[in-house]
Amino acid sequence: MIKYVIKRIFMAVVTIWIVATITFFLMNLVPGGPFLSEKAISPQAQAALEAKYGLDKPLYEQYITYIKDAVHGDFGDSLKQRGRTVMGIITMKFPVSARVGGVAIIVSLLVGIPLGCIAALNRGKFLDNLVSVIATCGIAVPSFVICTIMMYFLGVKLKWFPTFGLTSWKHYVMPVISLSLYPTAYIMRLMRSSMLDVLGQDYMRTARAKGLNQLVGVFKHALRNAILPVITYVGPMTAYTLTGSFIVEKIFTIPGLGSEFIGSITSRDYTLIMGTTIFLATIMVIMNVVVDILYKLVDPRIKLD
Repeated sequence: MIKYVIKRIFMAVVTIWIVATITFFLMNLVPGGPFLSEKAISPQAQAALEAKYGLDKPLYEQYITYIKDAVHGDFGDSLKQRGRTVMGIITMKFPVSARVGGVAIIVSLLVGIPLGCIAALNRGKFLDNLVSVIATCGIAVPSFVICTIMMYFLGVKLKWFPTFGLTSWKHYVMPVISLSLYPTAYIMRLMRSSMLDVLGQDYMRTARAKGLNQLVGVFKHALRNAILPVITYVGPMTAYTLTGSFIVEKIFTIPGLGSEFIGSITSRDYTLIMGTTIFLATIMVIMNVVVDILYKLVDPRIKLD
């Protein structure tokens, strides 16, 4: 177990390094620069700015310097938001995305798992068909369409919920629904198919033949095995949702990390692009490692090599 955890941590570090390296060189291959959009900037002023941020050095020197600083948690200063560090921006913006994403994750699990079990237990019946339709619509309809529909009807027409900002619990309703709809639908489908497979196993048929209560059999025996595919999905889902959906944050004017990431790309803020990319990749990798370890805790039969 310990040997496996050390191996996974090592692989996680290598993965993050590869992501940082690819992002760094791809970003510098794009034509243009971060200061070309400055109004009426002279060649001398542009050269001074490049020298200030180390952009006048050879590319390999910039790469080595950046990786060394990043290892110590220093992603440098933002090239566009003068006087602000990249880590400071991440520290301020990420909690906003995490609050919305955390609620969306809880909603997805609390709704998706029970509905998937209900659909499996009522295979071919009305409830199963209803859950299948909801799951299909949730996966097929893009999040920006859901955002637009809710904003128009619930925000503008009915005026039940505010359409921008995060100052009260009502502000969370529409963004959380938009973020949680797809993962909820996906979890429902995963849970249904996995539960159907488990319910068809020999030990479950034997338990039912011996008169075991269906509810007890589902929650005590079937659920523990059927939930493994959901745990696999929860890792990347958590990383994606915690960092916030860029489209959802943009539509509802949520001051989260997603909007900063989009802004950094459009303004060619190299340091902010690098910092947010490495931060998001780190969350994704960590969640995958956690999921692998949870596998062993949920099912002791799984061997971690």
